[in-house]
Formats: sequence, C-alpha cells, structure tokens
Amino acid sequence: MWIRSRPCWTLLAAAWLGCAYSTSAVANPEPPNPEPSSARRTPVVRAVERVAPATVNITTEFRPERPNNPFFPRDPFFEQFFERAPDVPEQTLGTGVIVDAAGYVLTNEHVLAGAEKIWVSLVDGREYPGVLVGADPETDLAVLKIEGADTLPVAPLARDGDLLIGETVVAIGNPFGLNHTVTTGVLSATNRSVRSKNSEYHGFLQTDASINPGNSGGPLLNLDGEVIGINTAILEGIGFAIPIERARRIMDDLINFGEVIPIWLGLWTQEQSLREGPSAREARGTRIQFVFANSPAEKAGIRADDVLLSLDDIPVQSSRNYFEILRGITEGDAARVRIARGGKTLELEVRAEAMPINVADELSRLMLGFTLRPMTEEEARYYGQRGMVIDEITPGSLAGRRLLPGDVIWAVGRVAIPNPEAVREVILKLRGRDRAILLVQRGRERARLALSLS
Repeated sequence: MWIRSRPCWTLLAAAWLGCAYSTSAVANPEPPNPEPSSARRTPVVRAVERVAPATVNITTEFRPERPNNPFFPRDPFFEQFFERAPDVPEQTLGTGVIVDAAGYVLTNEHVLAGAEKIWVSLVDGREYPGVLVGADPETDLAVLKIEGADTLPVAPLARDGDLLIGETVVAIGNPFGLNHTVTTGVLSATNRSVRSKNSEYHGFLQTDASINPGNSGGPLLNLDGEVIGINTAILEGIGFAIPIERARRIMDDLINFGEVIPIWLGLWTQEQSLREGPSAREARGTRIQFVFANSPAEKAGIRADDVLLSLDDIPVQSSRNYFEILRGITEGDAARVRIARGGKTLELEVRAEAMPINVADELSRLMLGFTLRPMTEEEARYYGQRGMVIDEITPGSLAGRRLLPGDVIWAVGRVAIPNPEAVREVILKLRGRDRAILLVQRGRERARLALSLS
C-alpha cells in the first residue's frame, strides 16, 4: 500500500509535526470560561443580573391546627390516658424581594400566614431569620425584615405608571423549591380583576411569563431591571402581579403603622337596577346615595344621585365592588373617578384621606341600622364582661324588625366588640358586605343573628 511504501523520513516528519502541534496546544490552552459575547448578554440577562441578588427564598414553619374530635376532646384530663401523635411543624416556600437596604422584604401575605418561624435565603448562600413587620390580607401583601445582615442587595423599583402593554417582562422566583428560576413573557394587560374563594382583587398586572407555586411574592421585572410588580396569583396558567406603585404605598403603611390605614372618599353608594338610571349606560355602575359634608368627594364636585362608573380605571359594578377596589388605594392617593350625571360622563380626581373616627360611628348607624353605646360599670359587673349596648334604632331599618334598644352585642362575626374602638375596626371591614353575623343577648338568652346590611 501507499502508506507502507512511504519513506521513513516522511513518517518521522509527521511524528515531529504531531509532537509540535501537541506541545503548542498545551502551551496555549483555550480559556476554560471565556467571556460571553455581547450578543449573549441580552437585556433579559442584564435585568436578571441586576435583581437576582435581591430576590430571596422565604421558608416558613407553622403548626397546622388539629381538628377537635367530639368523641376524643382535646382535654388534659383525657389526653393523659392516651398517646397522641405530636404536632409536627410543616414548612411552606415562597419568594420575596429586598426593597430597602435596612432589610425590608416585600412578599405576599399568604406566604407568611400563620408562620411561627421565618428564614430568608439569599442567592449567595447567606441565610437569616426574618421578622414579620405587617401584613394585609385584603391586598395579599406583607413586609418582613431580615435580622442580623450587614450589607444587602436592593432591587430598584420602577416609576409609577411606567408600564407598556406588550413589553417583555421577567419573573424570578422559587417554583416548587427550585431556587431562582427565571421565566420571561410579555405584559399582557393591566387593571385585571381576580376572584378568589372569599374576595375579589382588582388592578392586577397580567403576564404570560410562567408563574408557578413558590413564585408567590417574587418580583416581576421590566428589561431595565426594575421591579414593576409582585407576583401573587395564577389562574388557568395566567400569571398576575400587584403593581409596584400600589405595593409601595401599602408597604409604607405596614412599616409605619403595622397595618394599612383605612381611607375614604366620602361617598356612600346604593345598588340600582336598569330602570333606576337615566340610561342603560349609567346602570352599569352604582348610584351614589349621598356625599358626606367636607369630604374628599364633596371637594371634588361629586353629588348625590351621580352614578359611579369606575374608580382608578376599574369598572364599578356594585357597592361591594366599589369597596373592594377602594382597598387598593392609600392615604394621599389621587383616585381617578368617572361618573355619569344627566346623560354626561365626567372624569374627576379625588384625593383619598384617612377615615375620621366620627365617620366610622356614622357608618355604624348607616350599615347596621342602630347606634351603640359602651356598657355602664353596673352593666359590666352584672354580665361579668364588657360589650356594647344598642342605644337607638333607626326608624324603618331592617334591624328594627329583630332588635330592641338595650340588647347587648358581644361580637360581630368572630370579633369581640368590648369598646367603641373595636366597633370602628369591625365596621371598616364590613364596608361593601351583604350581611353581618351578630352575637346578641337579650335578658338571659344569647343567639347569633344574621343581619342584612343597608
């Protein structure tokens, strides 16, 4: 063969060249981790690099409530004869984002609900205990604080209203415990409403970026690496996030007061049917029954019998719907109100204010149909505890058919009302509800009464 007939010097030269090539390769090795080309460092990559260090994994520990078996009551006397399985702590996983160098973390309320212990893990491996600062179930937002950290990365927040429908967005989270998972999509819509088992949430951002269990509380980013929302809900594969401008306002209340300060616009609404409005267009909203004197609504020019069509660009379909939307507004916000009056549509701006104490008392009369007074010392001694006593009943109210002055109200729902302050807090939570369950006592008889709210 030709190879066999090749001269020896040829084979020697080939061997020498092979050795030279091998020696050259060793002397000038390829860099093990070459820098990525500029084409690979896309805006998505840069956005993730900017915010990922401030995105944290939240682990909580809680003890589930064990149901009480009527045939095996949880009584120390009985339990000393039987062995019970110990209450085993359970853990939940969620996501959060550091928004302040002091260690404040924004996340969802349902991530921390019932937590006895909280741990926060950073992408660099550091882990710290967390302390709950405040939580608001009405908006599903919570703030916790990282304890013991010296320096922390902080995620930049987008400017108010800086959103573009169709722009690329990025979600970072810990779905199913898989830390710092990145998904992308677009901002599909704003002002979306999502209904849960117990309530309805409004003003959400909608995205097709994949959001799975464990992503709750994580950041939704724009391509500038700014947080535009807090991921919170999944519905049929569609992701929803709380807009960062709303989250920022609620966070300030939770940090400063431990709760979201109740606000009001100063108007009271009433359900209406198609025939009550001057036109079918007006009937889509809810009629304003009256406007409180010197209230934000009166100052903005809103009048009784106007029809409220939308609040902050979210359509208002009912009184309950109005108060659900109102939960997302905080003190000092300029709420956009659209009303119908005399066949015309008006756009107004109403500055939200903290609700005055005397207004809560007036709302008690409007909603329940009666006024309450604290117990006297003699009444408190007689009953052995403090409650509130019906003072006057509004003529023609639904309460007048079932209640009498002098009846004692011990609780509304599951909340005891031993003093006027407790009544005010309960009334604020009842706004927009259809009914209230009262624990009432007359003489020696106690009963729970379902009362339709005006």
